[in-house]
Amino acid sequence: MIRHVNRGKRSEIHKVAYSSGNLAVNLMSQAFATYLVYYYVDVLGVRPAWISLAMVFHGVLNALLNPLFGHLSDRTRTRFGRRLPYIGFGLVPLAAAFALLWTPPADEGAAFPYFIGTVMLYDALFVLVVLNYSALFPEMFQSIKDRAYVSSWRQMLGIVGMIVGVAIPPLLYSQIGWGAMGGVFAALSAVFLALSLWGSRENPDAPRTTFRLTTAVRHTLGNRAFVLYVIGSFLVQFTFALLPAGIPFYTKYVLGREESFNTLLLGAIFLSAIPCVFLWGRLTAKYGARQGILIAVACYAAALLPFGWVTKEGGAIATAVAVGFGLAGLLVLLDVMLSEVIDEDERGTGARREGMYFGMNGFIVRWGVSLQAACMGLILEASGYEAGLNEQPASAAIGIRWMLSGIPAAALLLALLFFYLYPLGKRQSRS
Repeated sequence: MIRHVNRGKRSEIHKVAYSSGNLAVNLMSQAFATYLVYYYVDVLGVRPAWISLAMVFHGVLNALLNPLFGHLSDRTRTRFGRRLPYIGFGLVPLAAAFALLWTPPADEGAAFPYFIGTVMLYDALFVLVVLNYSALFPEMFQSIKDRAYVSSWRQMLGIVGMIVGVAIPPLLYSQIGWGAMGGVFAALSAVFLALSLWGSRENPDAPRTTFRLTTAVRHTLGNRAFVLYVIGSFLVQFTFALLPAGIPFYTKYVLGREESFNTLLLGAIFLSAIPCVFLWGRLTAKYGARQGILIAVACYAAALLPFGWVTKEGGAIATAVAVGFGLAGLLVLLDVMLSEVIDEDERGTGARREGMYFGMNGFIVRWGVSLQAACMGLILEASGYEAGLNEQPASAAIGIRWMLSGIPAAALLLALLFFYLYPLGKRQSRS
């Protein structure tokens, strides 16, 4: 039997406060992903091959820590609950570790060892705090209406954090320096994580799992609904990674525009997604997660297709706006679907295992970024792209257009199949 955290309704202010944690999560993760390698390679002069090797290790560590920390959280029992202690004690060290990333020692020879040490520290704290923050969502909000509503707020604030993490750093580091920029972002992230903690509640008597790690992994991967969900989610995350990585090539070699136009295209996607998340929240509450995800995947795939033939700025911006609509739906629905899987698992195991499910989901979808990098390299190589050329051959432009249209659309059609086979909403709609 699924236990509710509170019998009464959470207030609107607490729901929004909890959701604000996603602003901090996306602010840090986007600033990290967009600028850290550039800072150490281009500004500090560390060899690119060393940094690339460290980032590969970072990706592997991040993937492995997700199920490990998730399982640890599921088995934790304190009078404050299972998740809140990790967030409460971890948020300040996490913010401090983020600030340290941007304050390397003056000695050039120490920059690379410092990079490895601080990235590993930041990575471990990030997974610990963010996984537990995410794992609170299914337990705190257990009706489809509440989950759709809160997921809409989480994604809206997450998009704001994403925009800040990508657009604001150049304005800050050019004026106050990299270290001060890191400090500002760290303080801002700590404030929003603390606000989220204030808005969070947990049931300290929630049924705790007694599974060992190997048994927990086996039960999780043996859940048919989860396997279908996570394969679909992996394919969706692959397209999420391919889109921002491919747009700079599309801007330069298809549209023939300067780099600043990248900001306009990405801005059109994210700004159009912000109001749409609330529309998708209402659709989810009305039709359910399974129906909603099928519609969202279809809309997102259809919106990407025009990148295959559009070569003018106006058409590209209109396409980006349409992409934002479908993207918003997927952002809202993925966590709602995973919450349904967790509810179903409790009916079978008698325990709430949000940590392991979010951890295994993080472990699997993490490799979507690796698939994106491999796919992108193969397409550019096969299409005749040559770095350093101001004008690429026509075949390269065709390859770039496919990279933003046909390839992700094919991945999304495959994801649509797995989400169609996802059983939970189907059973509910027939009952």
